[in-house]
Amino acid sequence: MLRINYLFVLLFLSFNGYSQAQIPEVISQINLVQYVQKDVHVSDLFYAEQYDVNFLNSNKLSVVYDSTTHMVSLYSDSFTGFTTVEFLKDGQKYSIPVRVNPVTKRLFTYSAGKGNEVFLFGTFNSWNRSQYPMQYISDYERYEITIPLDYGRHLYKFMVNGEEVVDPTNHNRVPNGFGSENCVLDIQAPAGKLYLHFKEYVESSEFLAIHFFIESSGNPVNKGEYKIYAFLNNSLLTEHNIVSERNSVSIDIPIHKIKTGDMLRVTVSGDNRVSNTQTIPLWMLPGIEREFTWYDASIYSIMIDRFNDGNNGNNHPVEHDSLQLKASYMGGDIAGVTRKISDGYFDSLGINTLWISPVYDNPDEAFKEYPAPHRWFSGYHGYWPISSNKLESRFGSMNELKEMISLAHDHNIKVLLDYVSNHVHMDHPYYREHPDWFGNLELPDGRLNLRFWDEFRLTTWFEPYLPSFDYVGSSEALKTMTDNAVWWLMETGADGFRHDAVKHVPNEFWRLLTSKINYSLNTERELEVYQIGETFGSYELVSSYVNKGQLDAQFNFNLYDTAINTFSDSSSSFESLNDELQKTFSVYGILNTMGNVMDSHDKVRFMALADGDIPPGEDAVEIGWNNPPVVDHPNSYKKAELYYAYLFTIPGVPVVYYGSEFGMTGASDPDNRRMMRFTEDLSDLEKNMLFDVRKISNIRENNSSLKYGDFYPLKVDKNIFAYIRSDMNERVLVVLNKSEDIMSVSLNIPEQYGIDQGIDLINNEIYKIATNSIEINIPEIGYKIIRLSNND
Repeated sequence: MLRINYLFVLLFLSFNGYSQAQIPEVISQINLVQYVQKDVHVSDLFYAEQYDVNFLNSNKLSVVYDSTTHMVSLYSDSFTGFTTVEFLKDGQKYSIPVRVNPVTKRLFTYSAGKGNEVFLFGTFNSWNRSQYPMQYISDYERYEITIPLDYGRHLYKFMVNGEEVVDPTNHNRVPNGFGSENCVLDIQAPAGKLYLHFKEYVESSEFLAIHFFIESSGNPVNKGEYKIYAFLNNSLLTEHNIVSERNSVSIDIPIHKIKTGDMLRVTVSGDNRVSNTQTIPLWMLPGIEREFTWYDASIYSIMIDRFNDGNNGNNHPVEHDSLQLKASYMGGDIAGVTRKISDGYFDSLGINTLWISPVYDNPDEAFKEYPAPHRWFSGYHGYWPISSNKLESRFGSMNELKEMISLAHDHNIKVLLDYVSNHVHMDHPYYREHPDWFGNLELPDGRLNLRFWDEFRLTTWFEPYLPSFDYVGSSEALKTMTDNAVWWLMETGADGFRHDAVKHVPNEFWRLLTSKINYSLNTERELEVYQIGETFGSYELVSSYVNKGQLDAQFNFNLYDTAINTFSDSSSSFESLNDELQKTFSVYGILNTMGNVMDSHDKVRFMALADGDIPPGEDAVEIGWNNPPVVDHPNSYKKAELYYAYLFTIPGVPVVYYGSEFGMTGASDPDNRRMMRFTEDLSDLEKNMLFDVRKISNIRENNSSLKYGDFYPLKVDKNIFAYIRSDMNERVLVVLNKSEDIMSVSLNIPEQYGIDQGIDLINNEIYKIATNSIEINIPEIGYKIIRLSNND
């Protein structure tokens, strides 16, 4: 302890400025791609009533700040790796971590005769089917295009004369969830492991010393080869705070300077490599009283009409001779949700957050969808609002909604409302009274601007009877709808939002809404409002909405696209899933609140894919109408349970779509929205799965490392995925086996962890660990979740 006491005066001086800091939230890391300029609105970095900031020059990046637009532009041409950007506000200096990834150029080709119209599209351009036209090369009789790509997994296809076509030369493909396939291009990150491990912490009366060690391709680290970046919240710590020797690192923090919400972030960079970032929430120390944060969330998604009928007195079907039951109201209501909260259904499932579908009043008529075969639908799902403040009478009253939320809070369950900001139904007063708030259905070339999800994403209409707001052209619409969203939170006492169709709404909407929430609500609540959005698109597009000034999170559909194939297809490999996870971490950080899903109301249910009911190339919508899936193979339940073992043990927030906890099946919408069934109506296999999923979800609820810990892969191959989650309190080992055979696995635990035993959190079996090695037998299509410990 002599070294720590010696540093006390230096540490006190260096932290004195930090104690006066005015920015309470931790500014997230900025990710750049070499040669690609990134423009960041300062309000996306932190909330303030005034953005009087001064960005300092950088010797590694171009940093240009426009004080009029409050936009900072960052660019790197020669530098790749890890660095910082500094700015001054109110006399305080703040540091932002910045990572710059190198870019690679890739050639795409498509063989066809001259005269075709060929485009490349994929996750790298948010599936925009007209952005990348391919040029015909007569010498090779093919179409070509070269584009810059970041490392990671990229899904793509060609658009040939208006038709989507897979690359015939690329047989690495995955299902797209709609009955077709996407081609896969994997670009590996720079070779060589550089991993920063949390080792332990030592607490004295004056200091908290947090120890780490660096793993560099299995070799010791020589001092001076790497630079250590340590941030306490938004302050870059000096060398006086950091003690390093070879591969050991120690960060020392004065105890009396630690406040609720403080975060330590440590990254190592060198030899053209960047380590993971160790993110340590200092409030996780034993003895510090800890409140719920959104990292603790486990979300359960409820479509109200399809969940539980608690009051059959409000069942009023829409009458129409062409309206089939699948697309009509089935009787679920708010009273039914309340009853299940009271029964303890969610408590037993380890669920602490409910996301309920929209509760707005919807039209009493059926409407015909635009695409063939032009089926008729009702607004049972809630996404056709005809009022800004009235509830759908089939769901219940405003008082019932408030009572349901209040009861949920009594059970320590949060509630997220589903907010629809992109559109209203044409019967809504907003459209009737203010048509100028909305965009035009007709495009200049005479086409209808319908379902152009990517080409005209900010103006497209979903249906002719669902006018989309023109927020760019109407500041009044922007003000009205953001005010309305805040009203719903204040009126109901809900804890946050799930936001529909985020990418079809401009960033300005989310910035204004979040600033209003920060100004009027977050300062008055113990728990900040949580906002999670729905966007299908590239990492760049999805992440452009995820920051301090807009949304807290979005559903991680890019990770889902890889995971769904990994767990449903026995020929796939865990290696691709691990690569996608690492990409996710590089974009959102390991400690994140992104929503991880197995299925949703917009996706084919996992069981239908695992059971082989949606063959590639066939229309999953038509299968749902004409040949609805049933579960035929018992192993499909094991696959789903294995998926949940993964979902509840990786970083991020697990999201359970109602019914999937016991293996409900279903093809595309609306077949994936069947009426919920409960214990008395479940088969033995469904009951067994529900029992096991409850165990898995409660393990996450009761083990902090599965919510706040790092992520260290131990073994990754086709059938085995083993990883350790570590935080300040514990280490948990997770081993997944997707093979249909029992697998014997030998794993080497890092010596510095000092582990000598493990306990199976499912069955309490004890494992002895000798010479840092553990031997485990994993059941077929099974898993182990083991808490590691040291008897000493």
